[in-house]
Amino acid sequence: MWVYLSVALVALLTAPPLLAALSERANRVVTRIAIVTFADHLDMDGRRRLRNEHRLRQAQFPTTYRIYAGKTVLYAVLAGLVGVILGVHVARGLRRLLTTSPEALLAELPAALHFLAGVGGSAELQTVQWVALLVSSCLLIGALFGGGVHWLRWWYPANVAKTRKARIEANLPQAVAFMYALSRSGMELPQVMRILAETEHVYDAAAEEFSVGVRHMDLFGKDVVTAIQTMGEQTPSPQFKEFCENLASVLQSGQSLAEFLEGEHESFQEEAEAQQEQLLNELATLAEAYVTVLVAGPLFLITILVVIGIAVTDTLDFLRLFVYVLLPLANLGFMLYLTTVMGEQSAGDAVSGIASSVEHLSGIRQSAAETARTDGGRTLSRNDQRVENLRKVQLYRQLRWLRDVLGQPVRTAIDRPVTVLWVTVPFVVVVGVLRLYWTVSLGIPLVVVLDDILIQSALFVIGTFAIVYEIHRRRIAAIEAVIPDLMDRLASVNDAGMTVIESLGRVRGSDLGALNNELDRVWADIQWGANVTTALRRFETRVRTKTVSRTVTLIVHAMNASGDLARVLRIAAGQAKADRRLQRARTQEMLTYVVVVYVAFGVFLVIIAALDLVLIPSLPDDSVLPESTGAAGQVGFGGVLDELGSVNEAAYTLVFFHTTAIQAVFSGLIAGQMSGGSIKDGAKHAAVLLSIAYLVFLFL
Repeated sequence: MWVYLSVALVALLTAPPLLAALSERANRVVTRIAIVTFADHLDMDGRRRLRNEHRLRQAQFPTTYRIYAGKTVLYAVLAGLVGVILGVHVARGLRRLLTTSPEALLAELPAALHFLAGVGGSAELQTVQWVALLVSSCLLIGALFGGGVHWLRWWYPANVAKTRKARIEANLPQAVAFMYALSRSGMELPQVMRILAETEHVYDAAAEEFSVGVRHMDLFGKDVVTAIQTMGEQTPSPQFKEFCENLASVLQSGQSLAEFLEGEHESFQEEAEAQQEQLLNELATLAEAYVTVLVAGPLFLITILVVIGIAVTDTLDFLRLFVYVLLPLANLGFMLYLTTVMGEQSAGDAVSGIASSVEHLSGIRQSAAETARTDGGRTLSRNDQRVENLRKVQLYRQLRWLRDVLGQPVRTAIDRPVTVLWVTVPFVVVVGVLRLYWTVSLGIPLVVVLDDILIQSALFVIGTFAIVYEIHRRRIAAIEAVIPDLMDRLASVNDAGMTVIESLGRVRGSDLGALNNELDRVWADIQWGANVTTALRRFETRVRTKTVSRTVTLIVHAMNASGDLARVLRIAAGQAKADRRLQRARTQEMLTYVVVVYVAFGVFLVIIAALDLVLIPSLPDDSVLPESTGAAGQVGFGGVLDELGSVNEAAYTLVFFHTTAIQAVFSGLIAGQMSGGSIKDGAKHAAVLLSIAYLVFLFL
């Protein structure tokens, strides 16, 4: 009865935070309860309050300190009550453990917990002792739960701010180059900031920081200098803060904004090269650490456990724990750390958040005026027909994405490789279930074919995704490689006196590799009556890369400010060349460590195969064991050989196979993450290494 009651209480206590995260209405109710209950007891003054409020602003949480702090206290109290309930169960378990005889404990506990039998056998606890144990357990676990939730709630904004800091500094050089180019076109700084704030899909967190200044100018009526100073005060990035302080000083002193941005642009390029060198050195250290700790280390530990299991005692359970739990967790932890160091960026990442090209056309909206009504004696009026047409257009827009996905599956897969998993994962699940059913119907043991089904399914899923993603990545890389050349040619033609349309018409006749077809489509849009802005926006929607989005955004806004685009395009071309040069240097540098990972896995595979094919089968069996001739009280030689002959060869072979498969997948993912910057880049390496491991164990 107590168990069901405690489960119900825990569900009741954990319901408010869960519902608040899922429902806006529930969140408002929880917020009101927190404010009414705890608002008067919050620390509204002092350094701690200022520090926590600053964290919330740096993380850009859409809430106030009073609301967030009140909900934090409420969640901490609820977690503490959950800890108290758990403490009651822990106290009851300890009392049972202390008052149970060692013999009964040995009979009930598994072999791994037999050491607890020594603490049993005590007399029944007195009332005072039981109350002390119960209170201590409830207070300790309740304090741990409540304090942990309170700490976690205030740690989370700091962690978000730290993540935003890395994202800001990663996109700040490109954002400054964008500002510099637009300032050269004659655009005023407030307008530049507004344009930059609207391009979060391109400049990510850097654009979010500029949106803070734009909001203070538009909503609170602050001047541009005060807005920039506010941006510097609230940002989590020291680099962005320094930039804002310098920019405000330049505006106050009346110096040239374009010259200042030019100097900052060059400074950020040098800083990016220095950070690239530092990142490469850190990645080199991490690659060596990975090979040492997560390849050679597990190999050494597995060898030791196998030897101990053969010569001393059975270590198969601990070996399984290490292979199925500890080794994957260690690799996942390393991948998570790599993500924090490098960020989840890749040359094959498409830009999300770009509006459909249809949205850039003139809007089609239904008039709010009341339409004419028929009395049954006449046909539908023109207004009624217009309403019906608008309804059809609205339905078309709602279902357009489904038509694009199903009507062009190959293009959809290449544009968004993750969509391949929507097909392959259900497919392998269905096929796997059918194969298992067929195996059972034939009377074949599942253990014989289960590993083959799982490995083959994993190879199919990872391999198909790797193929599609590699096509997608190569397409994007080919397009981004010719973007600097495109901007240089446009700048040269525009510098000769041609308009933007004439420049596009002249450049499209040249050889630009992967962009030839796209430029032809841009020119076709213009010939069919679309303006340059719409044609370029459609081009951005089709290609969906950051470099193209930056280029299109820059051309569109610079074109609206001035017809002289030559200088603007050359600035953007220089930034694109610098970014590509850094990317190419990193790829070449990390290729060495990808080879190191492959070699390390090869050594791992050879040693595991040697253990499985040489050491384990070479153990003597019962037919060749000599009899023990030792004296009484001594351990004979035959007793040791008896232990050697009792090794479960099939179990060790299965564990070795699973170890190699797990190591192959994680080694491939980590190799791709180090070389390409994204876990998705490791799919091809994981497929190759897993295929090698599977073939080795299949034919040897």
